[in-house]
Amino acid sequence: MLKPPSLLEKITIPAQGAAWSARSRREGASIGFVPTMGALHEGHLDLVHRAKAVCDKVVCSIFVNPLQFSNSEDLNNYPRQLERDSELLEQVGCDMLFTPEKESIFTDFTPTKYDLEGLDDHWEGPSRPGHFQGVVNVVERLFFYVRPDQAFFGEKDRQQLTILRAMAKQQRWPVTITPCQTVRSADGLALSSRNQRLDPVQREQATVLYRTLKTVEALAFRSSVENTRKAALAVLESEPEVVLDHLGFADAETLHPIIQWDPAREAIALIAAQVGPVRLIDNITLHPLV
Repeated sequence: MLKPPSLLEKITIPAQGAAWSARSRREGASIGFVPTMGALHEGHLDLVHRAKAVCDKVVCSIFVNPLQFSNSEDLNNYPRQLERDSELLEQVGCDMLFTPEKESIFTDFTPTKYDLEGLDDHWEGPSRPGHFQGVVNVVERLFFYVRPDQAFFGEKDRQQLTILRAMAKQQRWPVTITPCQTVRSADGLALSSRNQRLDPVQREQATVLYRTLKTVEALAFRSSVENTRKAALAVLESEPEVVLDHLGFADAETLHPIIQWDPAREAIALIAAQVGPVRLIDNITLHPLV
């Protein structure tokens, strides 16, 4: 039996992507957008499902953004599996796959130095200089061509999400940034394309990040920030091969570090650690006691 033709339209040339978007708008369709770097997993597909639930058409982009990598080895080793990704998007009913080449998306392009409002001063910012400037610049370029009504981002990259929401407001981008809950494996590990690079032993070791965050969640607003951190570090130390970059607590809105709980405001715990060849990040929202 012949396989029915795919309904997934695949576009590489940015001008053609813009034309697709314009045509969809003329037809009265709302557009949801899921920007990715490929190596798709259930977390990405969940974003597509969420977009489909509220938008008439859904675009997913795959673009490994060189501007957000300060480590060329990390860029070169980032997993690429376009054929498999395309099949997954067909299965979940994505309407358009946008895969621009670096040369085309950066034609006549000069990077903008955005005022990130201090949101990159802590956490991932110091460890990855220039990373968030690179993210914002490329997301803006993708928005320029796709012209979405809503763009869907996972909360696993909480600092990125916070910065993009701030930039959308500051730059008056005509798009709603929609946060989506982190998707996790049964053992709690946040889904990430980088997990593919972990061997079975490292994969098991990586689960300590979530166990650490759950320890924080159990103690937050009940014990002091200092004692909560000590208890969390004790959990993390059960996996000595996991090398901590940072574990800290911040205001959930501003991402400014906190040294004591504010009973009127949500907080967030953020963690980053090296597990074998991979640097992993995660976070959890901490709710004040009712």
